[in-house]
Amino acid sequence: MADVATPSAAPVVDEKKKFEKPEKPDEAAYKAALKKAEKEHADSMAKFNAVRAKLDIAQPKSKDSPSAKRRAELLSQLKEIREQQAGGKAGRNKIFEEIKRLDEKLKSKIAEQKTARSRVAFKNIEEVDREIARLDKQVNSGMMKLVDERKALTEISNLRKQRKGFAGFELAQKEIDDLKAELKAKRDTLDDPETKALSDKYNKLQAELDAIKAEQDDAFKNIQSLRDERTRLQAEQQEKYLAIKKIKDDYYNQNRAVQKYEYEARQRLRERRKAEQERYEKEKKKERAQKMLAEASDKAYLDEIRRGESLLRFLDPTYQAEKTPLVAPSQFQAQAQRTVDDSGLKGVKVVRKEDKEEDYFKGNGGKKGKKGRNTPPASGKYSCPPSVVEDCAFMGIDPPMSAADIPAVREKVKAKLDFWKSDQDAQTERNIAKAKKELERLEAEES
Repeated sequence: MADVATPSAAPVVDEKKKFEKPEKPDEAAYKAALKKAEKEHADSMAKFNAVRAKLDIAQPKSKDSPSAKRRAELLSQLKEIREQQAGGKAGRNKIFEEIKRLDEKLKSKIAEQKTARSRVAFKNIEEVDREIARLDKQVNSGMMKLVDERKALTEISNLRKQRKGFAGFELAQKEIDDLKAELKAKRDTLDDPETKALSDKYNKLQAELDAIKAEQDDAFKNIQSLRDERTRLQAEQQEKYLAIKKIKDDYYNQNRAVQKYEYEARQRLRERRKAEQERYEKEKKKERAQKMLAEASDKAYLDEIRRGESLLRFLDPTYQAEKTPLVAPSQFQAQAQRTVDDSGLKGVKVVRKEDKEEDYFKGNGGKKGKKGRNTPPASGKYSCPPSVVEDCAFMGIDPPMSAADIPAVREKVKAKLDFWKSDQDAQTERNIAKAKKELERLEAEES
């Protein structure tokens, strides 16, 4: 028989494994850090938007930008003025076109003159002549080296060519002066108040349009530096945004870690309790199996045989149950000193004192304390005690309802007793095998 396992108090969950509880985040510190990071991000965005606005002025990509709107308004007003001037007199329109053409031509001539003069190191012919005279004097002195003399002669030749070019400058300047005079004469023809007012308004609007254009040109000159600044500020505001995201992520991740720890702690507690409950139930099952094995080791049908023999003694007072002596016979055991001649008592049962004492407990199914059970009367009215009815029901036999039923009932009881006694050892082995099998099953589940 397997040994009974002592219930262990050790938990199933490995308590050596330590779970460190994460620290709960400080909400006040989180809010302060988040507020600071958001302010830095807002400042960076303001700088970025300012640079982007400057770029929009230099390169207006949208009609909704302020400079683009104002430019469109100016162009629209200029167009209206031109239409009004054209609707007044057909000749005035022609004069305006001529003035516009002369003005454009004048601006072109002035620009060409400035470009040509910027290529010459001298302002007028007098400066060129003075430089030629100075170089001639150095060459004629004979004090120069041959190489320097050749350089001086080459420069003198170039200066004389430039001197011829100054004549072209004077001619170009004369053309500019003539264009100015012609332009003034054309404008003088438009001296009526209404026309002059429209013309003044036109010139004012045109000046504002030119100022916007100049602002765009100035911004366009610095467009590369503005683009670099925009790129830098864009990276900066992105960095500030990521800082805000990190603060939020760290806070919420730490909160989730605390919640996860608390959830896992509850899970471990539930698992430990479940494991302890399962172990307790297994131990109880094992104890029941051990008890079953211990009970199975007793002889089978003991209670059935006791009830059957008690019932048989009631039905047949001459029946003597087989008794196994508790101790071996001793030499000091009392022996019979005389015998009784019972030939004269044939047919008459002599009731001994021992039989009376045994009949005192007959039919009680092994239960003591029941009195008043007597032998059935030989004749007359028959009464079956309740204890006999109970024993018959236990054995699955109909109780005797009259004295005539006693022999048949007695034979059935004997047959039951014979079966139980013959099958007692085999049934005991079967009970032991069944209990061992159940115990092995429980031990296998535990392992």
